[in-house]
Amino acid sequence: MSNVLTLENVKIERDGATTFIILNRPEKRNAMSPQLHIDMCDALDWAEEDDQTKVVVITGAGGNFCAGQDLKLYFRGTEDDPKARARARRAAHAWRWDKLSNFPKPTIAMVHGFCFGGGFTPVIACDFAFAADDAVFGLSEVNWGIIPGGLVAWAVTQVMNYRDAIYYSVSGEQFSGAEAGQMKFVNKSFPLSDLHAQTLAFARKLEIKSPAAVRYTKEAVRSVRGMTQLQAADFLNAKSDALKHVDPEGGRAKAMKQFLDEKSFKPGLGDFKR
Repeated sequence: MSNVLTLENVKIERDGATTFIILNRPEKRNAMSPQLHIDMCDALDWAEEDDQTKVVVITGAGGNFCAGQDLKLYFRGTEDDPKARARARRAAHAWRWDKLSNFPKPTIAMVHGFCFGGGFTPVIACDFAFAADDAVFGLSEVNWGIIPGGLVAWAVTQVMNYRDAIYYSVSGEQFSGAEAGQMKFVNKSFPLSDLHAQTLAFARKLEIKSPAAVRYTKEAVRSVRGMTQLQAADFLNAKSDALKHVDPEGGRAKAMKQFLDEKSFKPGLGDFKR
């Protein structure tokens, strides 16, 4: 078993093949500092290469997911150091969108407590998101006389319908985890007492599936959203053919044998035996 990485503002905890990457500034409701952004980049790079990790859960310590950017450290703390500001900006964008939205393993955002501003982006970038019913979401930037920072204004349009995206961005009103589940900003919401168990139960379902099939499926769904029907058909055919050649487990052949010859696998009723 490989050792877990030790970082200043991020904790990493294992539970079987699921790795929890935890924003760890609980005294600041996990507001994102420049160091936290750098630590999250390191944590995701480590998890990508870690053989034991099959699923990654992003969450926060101390009862909250993320209160957004730490305005004092991110803006005031770097205003006289352009290089530090540039490093922080690169790291903030890298982990919250580039790394998470292209992560080769399935990712789940587990949201409890407050999720504000820049904390929206990693929730949206993850493949799946679960929230506590009483979690509190808010885009409060308009109340500061600014627009949602970074990619947030674009990112919310990827998972919110147009009316909800405009309403919550312009009004600055908050919405609950239960409401987030109803509008499908997150996949599902649960009572806080059940959130961890429900998230882990879903992660266990992902752990036993073919890693290559999971990766190619989520990449396919993400990619085709911006394509025409003809473009999507061509891309999906190529993606399907590529999967046959890169899957070290030969999942397609095994599933076909178990279904047709051994009669031990019925699609929709369980996973083929790896």
